[in-house]
Amino acid sequence: MKIYTKTGDKGLTSLIGGTRVPKSSLRIECYGTVDELNSHIGLVRDQEVNAGRRPLLKEIQDRLFTIGSALAADPEKSKMKLPDLHAADVTLLEDEMDRLNLDLPELRAFILPGGHPAVSHAHVARCVCRRAERLVIHLAEDAFVAELVVVYLNRLSDFLFVLSRAMAHELGVEEVTWQARL
Repeated sequence: MKIYTKTGDKGLTSLIGGTRVPKSSLRIECYGTVDELNSHIGLVRDQEVNAGRRPLLKEIQDRLFTIGSALAADPEKSKMKLPDLHAADVTLLEDEMDRLNLDLPELRAFILPGGHPAVSHAHVARCVCRRAERLVIHLAEDAFVAELVVVYLNRLSDFLFVLSRAMAHELGVEEVTWQARL
């Protein structure tokens, strides 16, 4: 099987359902950013400090692929049965955040990315997640997007923040705090 099809050489791509759209369209930007986020989650998953969390992070990657497939479908033309999100997917993130927070010191300052490369990777993933969320919210202004997609991305960015703190704690590195200059 060839990977290249040449059908996108003029700057168009097909959505699930057959609709051709410019590669610069907001819908493509949305699922492209979710794909970028998935790559960053893979990098976070590969950090040794996350060895015990690899199944959870793989689950998150699976859900991001689910979100990407929903965003890649033309909601008016696609008849294909697509995987979907469930409220339990959001609950899983909330439960994991609650569990991680049990071992963390109280948050008393704004946290800056840094302190260890692994922690910084989690912060980059968090930022890309927030960008994906903003783009999807923008898309939802004019097109159908399942509400749970926005909820999941919002909760995932919170999870990635808590995960970055947990990683710093487990690695024994000091969190980098914002020092306001007044």
